[in-house]
Amino acid sequence: QVQLVVSGGGLVQPGGSLRLSCAASGSILSISAMGWYRQAPGKERELVAISVTGGSTNYADSVKGRFTISRDNAKSTVYLQMNSLKPEDTAVYSCNVEGTLASWRKFTSWGQGTQVTVSS
Repeated sequence: QVQLVVSGGGLVQPGGSLRLSCAASGSILSISAMGWYRQAPGKERELVAISVTGGSTNYADSVKGRFTISRDNAKSTVYLQMNSLKPEDTAVYSCNVEGTLASWRKFTSWGQGTQVTVSS
């Protein structure tokens, strides 16, 4: 089974920066996509950013230009660099990884949430 360990959340002031990490472990043959999601109280979970094998990335309009998703394939880790943070970025952030196991079975795995709070 695939396990995801998320770290990097915390409290920051508006305009500050934070970097989230999501490391995948297990009998993984390959990873096809890694993404970040967030959910604020009273709102649906939304896709923040996603990185697909081949270099393609996509961002939510609300974070475009401020957030950057990157991957370290050797470490099976995806990062989310968050700059110019705003109070509306406050949410529980989680990561999702899709790929293929050593058994050749496809998988989708979700990591635990990490709280990001942006407040003055």
